[in-house]
This record gives sequence, structure tokens and C-alpha cells, in this order.
Amino acid sequence: MSENLKEITDESFQNEVIDNDGIVVVDYYATWCGPCRGIGVVMEEISREYSDSDTFKIVKGNIEENSDSVNKFGINGVPAILMFKSGELVSQHVGLRSKKDLKRDIEEVRNAK
Repeated sequence: MSENLKEITDESFQNEVIDNDGIVVVDYYATWCGPCRGIGVVMEEISREYSDSDTFKIVKGNIEENSDSVNKFGINGVPAILMFKSGELVSQHVGLRSKKDLKRDIEEVRNAK
């Protein structure tokens, strides 16, 4: 799992995600999940590619340590990728996704009115 993406908790979720005016991608994972490690590498690459944007960030959350947000968003599998724009959930996917698909999803959210 990437060491450079900020880890969020149920306690920091409001500040890091909901109160953010930009786009926030939340990568929910489990330490025992092989596909989660794979997508973590892809998320790190995407984070570096968008590093010049002050309106976009990727954070990660461990499902085993954040039951409040996991339950709130009905996460029942990992990896789970949730995208928020101006604090509103706009996209949610469960399972391994390609970098190409993730970037397409991000661009769709960035370009949506």
C-alpha cells in the first residue's frame, strides 16, 4: 500500500472529504486484500500526475478501522473507490479497476457541471 497518500479516519472524514471544495477520491482498502495493494500503487501514480492541482486529492481509508464511514456508504467489498465533488458523493465503485478507467472516471467528475 502506498505510503504517500494521506490516511483518513472516521474522525477526519468530515474535514478531509466533506468540507473539501474540490474533488476527493477515497480509496477504501483492507490490509489482507491483494487487489487493494495493486490499486494502491495505481492511486499513488494518479496522485503524482495530479499533484499540481489544488482542487484534487486522493486519500485512503482502512475499512477495518473506519466502520462509521464504511457503514454510511454501504461499502461491502474492497477495494472501494468513492469520489466526492464539493463534499457530495458522485461516484462509487467496488473492485479492481484499471488506471485508464480510474483516470476516465476522475476526468468525468472534474468536467461535470
